[in-house]
Amino acid sequence: MLEHIVETFLKILIPICEMMGICIVAVSALSSFWKYVRGLITHTPYNVKFELANGLALSLEFKMAAEILKTVLIRDFEELTVLGAVIILRALLSFLIHFEMKHMEHKNNS
Repeated sequence: MLEHIVETFLKILIPICEMMGICIVAVSALSSFWKYVRGLITHTPYNVKFELANGLALSLEFKMAAEILKTVLIRDFEELTVLGAVIILRALLSFLIHFEMKHMEHKNNS
C-alpha cells in the first residue's frame, strides 16, 4: 500500500524536477543571450559566461534531485548501473561548472 503511494507520488515528482531543470536552462540561456546582445549594443561589459554557468549549475542540481528520487523506483541491478553512471556524469559536470565559476570569479577579482 505505502509502496504504491510512494511510487505514484514519485512518478509525478520526478518529471516535475526534470522540467524545472529544463526551464532553468532555457531561462538562463535566454537571459544570458539577451544581456550579451544588450552589452554589444550599449558597449557595457557583462559577465554572461558566469550567469550562464550559474544557471547550468542550478539546473544540474534539479536534474540530480530527479535522478536521486529515481533510485527509489529501481527494480534490478542493470537499472542501478545506468542510473549510477548518469548520476556520476551529472555530478562531474556540476563539479566542472562550479570549478569554472570559481576560476572566473578569482580572475575577475585579480
